[in-house]
Amino acid sequence: MKKENIIKLSMNFDSVVQKEANLEFWYARDLQKLLDYSEWRNFKKVIDKAMLACKNSQYDIVDHFVDVNKMVQLGSDSERETKDYKLTRYACYLIAQNGDPRKETIAIQTTKKGLMQKLLTGEVRAKIGSAR
Repeated sequence: MKKENIIKLSMNFDSVVQKEANLEFWYARDLQKLLDYSEWRNFKKVIDKAMLACKNSQYDIVDHFVDVNKMVQLGSDSERETKDYKLTRYACYLIAQNGDPRKETIAIQTTKKGLMQKLLTGEVRAKIGSAR
């Protein structure tokens, strides 16, 4: 894998971080795009696997995967509500670990130790539930 691809992915990950009440989180739909999933239904399967991994690690799922509904713009200047999640770094890490390893962005996340450590920097147990 090219070093520039790793740097680009890292910068893209940092560019979509959200901050609320001194907590950082990522929206799942933003992460979906970064990890090259074109369809939500396929990405949702990865999220479900990551949630199970979170539970099996004896962490509370709701501390790392917070259900939210967001309004999205449609082409006709109208809006509709869509499901999303607020994710901690740990949740993003679990999603990368459970994603399709054939996707280059997933392979970068899971095989490059430096990026995995970057995802895990910060407190793993940081809760975003209070940022709802």
